[in-house]
Amino acid sequence: MSMLAKLSALFRGTAHEAGQSLVDANALKILDQEIRDADNAQGKARDDLSGLVARRRMAENELQSFTDQIGKYESSARAALSQGKTDLAREVAVRIAELETEIGTRGPLIEGMKQAEAKLRAAIAATDQKIETLKREVDIVKVNDSVQRAQTSVALQSQGAHSRIGSAADSLARIKHKQAVQEEKLRAGQELEDRRTGADLDAKLKEAGILPGHSTADDILARLSAPTVTVVTPQIEQKADKDPA
Repeated sequence: MSMLAKLSALFRGTAHEAGQSLVDANALKILDQEIRDADNAQGKARDDLSGLVARRRMAENELQSFTDQIGKYESSARAALSQGKTDLAREVAVRIAELETEIGTRGPLIEGMKQAEAKLRAAIAATDQKIETLKREVDIVKVNDSVQRAQTSVALQSQGAHSRIGSAADSLARIKHKQAVQEEKLRAGQELEDRRTGADLDAKLKEAGILPGHSTADDILARLSAPTVTVVTPQIEQKADKDPA
């Protein structure tokens, strides 16, 4: 291989790698554009389907018109025959034959249009489903891409912030230790104050039910369940002195 050929191969290889890297870097943008192109193609397909349906309906209306004309001409031909106007009846019969030929020709065409409509509807529905599936997958890929970017950013930042995090954790531990020591000091001081004033002893007496003014739940239940005693005070009747008669 000549030097020129090697340089040409190197240039093509480098261009391919650069092009592939560019495609990979913009893969999501390319996917979005391809989905938009597919949506546009679906819109064109729906327009084509609408036009086909319109032409088929017009053909059906025209076919029905031919059928109505045949019914009218048959009545006219019978009336002409009943009046002995054979030539006129034959002329009408020729027209009926032409209409029946048109019906025989256009009938299969209309059926073919109906079959084409059904196939086009099925194709549009299948493509719509594929596009929706692709859109959902692209959304998932976008979310995953965002998450991975965030994780990468956090990982890079955490490498530089590891020492700061360790220092902050040490500071937090020292603060917690200081608060715990202070809390123990306050608790010890309160205990000494209770002993000095006798508050701790009063609390123990109340808990034991010895100190007046303290009632336990059992005392209250006993009082409520005790029978009620009614005290009856006897009354002394006083008789008034009778006046002598």
